[in-house]
Amino acid sequence: MRDKPKPSVFSALSHVALIVWTLLIILPLLWIFLASFKNNTEIFGDALQLPGALRWDNWARALEKANVGIYMVNTVVVVFFSTAGTMLFGSMAAYVLARYRFPGNRLIYLLFVSGMAFPVFLAIGPLFFVVKQFGLLESHVGLIVVYIAYSLPFTVFFLAAFFRTLPEAVAEAARIDGASHTRTFFQVMLPMAKPGMVSITIFNVLGQWNQYLLPLALVPSDRSKWVITQGIADISTIAGYEADWPALFAALNLAIIPVLIVYIVFQRQIQSGLGAGALK
Repeated sequence: MRDKPKPSVFSALSHVALIVWTLLIILPLLWIFLASFKNNTEIFGDALQLPGALRWDNWARALEKANVGIYMVNTVVVVFFSTAGTMLFGSMAAYVLARYRFPGNRLIYLLFVSGMAFPVFLAIGPLFFVVKQFGLLESHVGLIVVYIAYSLPFTVFFLAAFFRTLPEAVAEAARIDGASHTRTFFQVMLPMAKPGMVSITIFNVLGQWNQYLLPLALVPSDRSKWVITQGIADISTIAGYEADWPALFAALNLAIIPVLIVYIVFQRQIQSGLGAGALK
């Protein structure tokens, strides 16, 4: 019977690094969750102290007094339509760039990819005036359009690489059977790219949910149309004057929990999508 190989020093160090990284992620999230049930005295006291009681009124104040409920609904609406638009336009562009050869193909692809290297804050000024010229300032429509444009470069980059791995024989068989290019894409190739589509959809949801700079620039003053990140920043400012830190931490949890649930539910699909794209 063979002896089991002894773990190497590198393997041991990698496990230690993963444990440390896990603690650095989990402990702050745990502290934020516990702080949402504490009062001000407990928050600024011993960091390891458990809350004296489950003060759900902190969460109620965050929802009612700070309008977090409205901000959550706005965020869900904006992220839903912007993610749907990103995946529709991004998948079509990626498919054409990956499967068809035409003059300018490579140039268009490189223009998409170059968008990932361009920091969004450098374009905030021109972007503000462009959106204003179209009359979309202080509106969810303007925010959705900008979110789509902001998310397209990485979406096209990721999906183009994925579409290149799909077998050409399947597309040819569909065309021989009389399927148009559009039908081939939507009914044949797109279902085959489901792992990659799910993965990039989750990435887009997480990125757009946590976006702060774009909403701050494009929806600066109409509080009824603010998204969750703007609401939390406003609660943070108010907390400095009213000393309502428990409500701030409750609002942070309301922003964190939905995306955490999304990631936990779809983590297998994300891993399989990334793995499928790499292995093919």
